[in-house]
Amino acid sequence: MTSGKRYVLAAGGTGGHMVPAAALAAELTRRGHAVALVSDERGVRFPGLFDGIETRVVPASRFSGGPIGWLRAANAMRKGRTQARRLYREFQPSAVVAFGGYASLPALMAAFSMKVPAIVHEQNAVLGRVNRLVAGKVAGIATSYDRVERLKPKYADRVHLVGNPVREAVADLRLKPYPPLEAEGIFRVLVTGGSQGASILSDVVPDGLALLPVHFRRRLQVTHQARVEDIDEVRRKYAQHEIPAEIATYLPDLPERLAWSHIVIARAGASTIAELTTAGRPAILVPLPSATDDHQTANAREISEAGGARTIAQRSFNAQELAKQIQKLGLEPEALAHAAACARSVGRPDAVRDLADLVESIDADWASAGLGVAEPVRAAPGGAAFARTSA
Repeated sequence: MTSGKRYVLAAGGTGGHMVPAAALAAELTRRGHAVALVSDERGVRFPGLFDGIETRVVPASRFSGGPIGWLRAANAMRKGRTQARRLYREFQPSAVVAFGGYASLPALMAAFSMKVPAIVHEQNAVLGRVNRLVAGKVAGIATSYDRVERLKPKYADRVHLVGNPVREAVADLRLKPYPPLEAEGIFRVLVTGGSQGASILSDVVPDGLALLPVHFRRRLQVTHQARVEDIDEVRRKYAQHEIPAEIATYLPDLPERLAWSHIVIARAGASTIAELTTAGRPAILVPLPSATDDHQTANAREISEAGGARTIAQRSFNAQELAKQIQKLGLEPEALAHAAACARSVGRPDAVRDLADLVESIDADWASAGLGVAEPVRAAPGGAAFARTSA
């Protein structure tokens, strides 16, 4: 290992981008490197993720809203690139690691213009728009899934499967067994729609759980994350069905809740899938239909094909279907434990280690102008080869 290098991480302002970036920042810092973060105004609002890390907020904007919106976005990107270049002159990074989202684009543009090697990490099973845009110019493409849609075969020499880094508290769940489930014991259900909750889960889950066989329903203990505007109605429904439930808009102790859950009902965001497969927890997944390129459906494919989850399209998600799929997934302790093992089988608990190894493997003298890729010069950790870009 080479110590004492400097790395810049660039991430858009959503939890799906910021959480893996924070995990990598912690790992690189632990290895003795200096780390700086480039993000937008949303990214710096996540409490505690980047404590002690130098952070620069740069202008960035989504390209939308017609010609006027595109012009504003282009101006914001140019300003963001200028500010990122200023940071690079001061910080002298060995490499830039971008986690997607439009807020990462100015940092990448600055890296290309200054010939700083860049790596992109893709959390989803569909290559994101920014990562698609820059795929031909980066030194490496780190992926979270074996199959990634919208990733061109010609970039294969730069692709390395590492997984999606999770918080240390979630990674530690790998060391804990699936919670024992006795025939008449409490059955714990965790319902989460991500950082913003999901109204469809609030609408359907209480009624779906109420349709389970009476002897099973009486064993339920539910923790349900809901939107602020949905809480009163969700609480009323659980009370009506006489199902014990704790309802909250935010779960600061989510890893602890995940640890004792027997089944999780959730969206299929990249971080959610990474946490489920790292911890080994069976799930009912309802992909967000409006997700860009329907990437949540793609995210759910691997764990579902392995037998660790059931995926229900939102258009088919109703109380009857939920109750049916829970029973198919397995109401018997042995069946659920098997589903948990299936979820665990596709987990990549060493993702942050492998991603940090990959970052360290990119030498500071590699050019990242993106003017063509020559033959691979060495293999990255795990066997994927990375190519030196030619100036």
